[in-house]
Amino acid sequence: MSDVHTYSSDVAFTPAVKVIQARKGSRAAYASVEARGGWRTEIDENLAGFLAETNSFYLATASADGQPYIQHRGGPKGFVKIIDTNTIAFADYSGNRQYITQGNLSENPKAHIFVMDYAHRRRVKIWGEARVVEDDPALTDALMPRGYKARPEQVILFKVSAWDTNCPQHIPQKFDAADVAQALAVRDARISELEAELAALRGQPAPAA
Repeated sequence: MSDVHTYSSDVAFTPAVKVIQARKGSRAAYASVEARGGWRTEIDENLAGFLAETNSFYLATASADGQPYIQHRGGPKGFVKIIDTNTIAFADYSGNRQYITQGNLSENPKAHIFVMDYAHRRRVKIWGEARVVEDDPALTDALMPRGYKARPEQVILFKVSAWDTNCPQHIPQKFDAADVAQALAVRDARISELEAELAALRGQPAPAA
């Protein structure tokens, strides 16, 4: 299959996909998106801001014969870095040492990043090509989040071909435990303040914290 695309969305909307879209009635809607230029191909402020807040995403690769594999990647917010308007990078930490992703990329650079924001019911899909950089300690150090307890083994550079967002339909709303704990701490502190104010108005000693 040729990698030359008429529209950026052709990275996903192959001829086979378009045939099914036509048969099931959605081709005209996506053709109108194509007429307006298709999906975005550069990292803009919206995508950069979204990635800056993520602490988790999924990286999909496939072997030369097409066997797919999805691997989770996580870290503190900000662990995904923007190198330029077409390149995403992150430190690749040492893990279970199966090296399936690296093996796939060594023979098939095509890759996909899928990012979920459950709290705001948003998702972003990013198509592109990825490569592993093993021999650049300076780059690895620059991408490693400060204070994060993980051992960086290498770097993955992801060159963006196209990206798109999805509607929130069917995305369950979930919150990170750390965000919930912070919200509860703020609530509890406010409750303590109000209890102290109420006790003062009644001329009573403030309740024990």
